[in-house]
Amino acid sequence: MASTIQALPTEVVYLITAGEVIDSLASVVRELVENSLDAGATRIVVSLWPQQWQIRVADNGCGMNLDDLQQAATAHSTSKIRSSADLWKINSLGFRGEALHSLTTLADLEILSRPVGGKLGWRMIYGDGGKVVEVEVTAIAPGTVVTVSHLFGNCSSRRQGLPTAAQQMKAVQATIHQIALCHPRVTWQIWQNDRQWFTICPAATTGQLLQQILPQVRQGDLQEVKLEIPNPPHSPLPLIPRGDSTFPTPHSALNLVVGLPDRTHRHRPDWVRVAINGRIVKTPELEQTILSAFHRTLPRDRYPICFLHLAISPDQINWNRNPAKTEIYLNEIIYWQEQITLAINQALSISSTNLKEAVHTTRVSKLLKAAEAKGGYNFNPQNPNENHQTPNSLKAVAQVSNTYIVAEHSGGMWLVEQHIAHERVLYEQLCDDWQLVPVEPSIILYQLSPAQVLQLQRIGLEIEPFGEQLWAVRNIPAPLQPRDDCAEAILELSWGGDLQTAQVAVACRSAIRNGTPMNQQEMQTLLDNWQRTRNPRTCPHGRPIYLSLEESALARFFRRNWVIGKSHGI
Repeated sequence: MASTIQALPTEVVYLITAGEVIDSLASVVRELVENSLDAGATRIVVSLWPQQWQIRVADNGCGMNLDDLQQAATAHSTSKIRSSADLWKINSLGFRGEALHSLTTLADLEILSRPVGGKLGWRMIYGDGGKVVEVEVTAIAPGTVVTVSHLFGNCSSRRQGLPTAAQQMKAVQATIHQIALCHPRVTWQIWQNDRQWFTICPAATTGQLLQQILPQVRQGDLQEVKLEIPNPPHSPLPLIPRGDSTFPTPHSALNLVVGLPDRTHRHRPDWVRVAINGRIVKTPELEQTILSAFHRTLPRDRYPICFLHLAISPDQINWNRNPAKTEIYLNEIIYWQEQITLAINQALSISSTNLKEAVHTTRVSKLLKAAEAKGGYNFNPQNPNENHQTPNSLKAVAQVSNTYIVAEHSGGMWLVEQHIAHERVLYEQLCDDWQLVPVEPSIILYQLSPAQVLQLQRIGLEIEPFGEQLWAVRNIPAPLQPRDDCAEAILELSWGGDLQTAQVAVACRSAIRNGTPMNQQEMQTLLDNWQRTRNPRTCPHGRPIYLSLEESALARFFRRNWVIGKSHGI
């Protein structure tokens, strides 16, 4: 009986492989742009003609000589790795040698390139299999220009299965935005149908570049943290490129940009993004770590803005999980989760380094914009050399309406809402030490449903029948012990939710009420305790706790830069 299993023809193998790498206009842009970045480009121009299925990517990178151009599009050809051992030392974006070869299978490919320092540029056209079918000398500045034409021309079913041109352009834009965030010092110019579509200017930090992508986010809405973190135990030292060589370093790098939860958040978790070694990847474990770190800092059904970029040792990463390199296997995942949580806590804390902040309430912003432009105000703190350290960097001055604490610091003043500041303090104390204490006499509750009884037992309370439709509660959360409304509080806890929900409810009920007078020492103690919390910007329900006014903003509003005499018309 003849075998039904046969080897696939080479052209079919290439077509299948190409389809895994190149599946849309956005994937073409991604692969070509990554090659440009690997070549050291600082300026990249992407031109698209979606109706003609044509893409061109031009860069000012190192370029290729004649020999490299002749090999560039052959199957699995790359300058990035030489052996299987190199798969664990990958410091580049591309390394598989599939992109250009796949393009010769699915489209017409032309490359113009001239190496830096080279006297001649070359133009080459490639045929099936990546073979050069035409070569000539051409005038070109150092760098490379890759043109892909008639994409999927030999695969009409692929074209028909793709989204509309508008949707594909949206995917291209998202791809470039993601790559730009990982490489903020690169200039991007994007053209569509011979008209400039959008540009991205280089920025000193990722946080500054993020504002070009999310224009509704202002500088004062973001906090950026850059940390050197030790490598995981027993991990080889990562190799950091310097010139033409690489050197080991005992540290990895973590760059974190977060939207402050009291100022900005999203309806969807679409801006929780993780990049590793220059490429945004899908890592559900790290994304969930980020969401968990923001838990109980945002309003219900709202999500944070967070961009995390890890630069870690290549031996910690296995890129061979997805042909598009968008999914990875990451070693020591628990270690990196711990480091990310610590970094987010640092970004959200209030310290002497981030105490002076921009005004972030819309109404106050509009009010201050009515004043003159910012200038020199001759503001001299009483002791400019004083080192204002948390928690004593805020000084309680007064209480307004028995609700707001007026706090002074070296750079201006804050209004702190006393109830939710205390609620944040109590909530974190309860999270760290959920303590149940016996109560005598027992608290008697009437007509509890089985679900309510089960809920109280779930959060650790001892409850047992005490008669017809009566239940006795033998222990309660410690903060509720001195309260007169303890029964009402226990009844509130019985209505459902997990332990954290119960902790929030206890903190809210136990916190000092608005309308309660406080003396100077009580206000100062609350401010000191609040500044020590991990997430002092919002209460556990996501409400902002304080309003900040900088001295410079106050001076601008009161026009303190006016010259005495001149302002009086003298």
